[in-house]
Amino acid sequence: MLVRERMTANPIVVHPETSFQEALQLLREKKIRRLPVVDKHGDLVGIVVEKDLLYASPSPATSLNVYEAHYLLSKLAIQDVMTKRVITVRDDCPLEEAARIMIDHKIGSLPIVHDKKIVGIITETDVFKVMAEALGGRTKGIRIVACVPDEKGELAKVTARIAELGGNIVSLAIFLNSDAQHREITLKVQDVTREAVISALEKTGAKIIDVREIAAEYQPNLV
Repeated sequence: MLVRERMTANPIVVHPETSFQEALQLLREKKIRRLPVVDKHGDLVGIVVEKDLLYASPSPATSLNVYEAHYLLSKLAIQDVMTKRVITVRDDCPLEEAARIMIDHKIGSLPIVHDKKIVGIITETDVFKVMAEALGGRTKGIRIVACVPDEKGELAKVTARIAELGGNIVSLAIFLNSDAQHREITLKVQDVTREAVISALEKTGAKIIDVREIAAEYQPNLV
């Protein structure tokens, strides 16, 4: 999967001379948290995120009165608060590499640029959505977490056993284990019983870590 498949194309942008208040209002109206900044030629020259604007706002503890604060903010332009060195990728960047770049650089989004022109933006929320899909979020079935040796053919053994049972694998993901000799797999299977799938996987040598039947979406708790 490439970022072009999950990015927001033609994102809302602002210009360096856009006022602080106009940008803040735009974020609130459109319910977004980031605004790429482009110059008069349409070239990407910066990015401003919601926290940049919040940091630039006067603190509630300030000695300024409301009129003074309003006057100062009216003089503030996006070029005064934007990040000028922007990390970007092309639209043919693999999604997992985009996620890695965001993790490595501790950023929450990546503008997608082609010939200096912004064609899209991908955010951490977009990556979370893909992760939920890969793990079978919103899909019913038997969810299994198992540990298998990190050797050729081990995954094939697992999937072959499930196929023999007539099971349908609707999601499958592989993760690093705490030791270098094993991998942890998480899969969700339909059309098989809990007991049958456990027995089948144990026969392959897989160590079952967790099994649960997902019949409905988990509901969050409000504290």
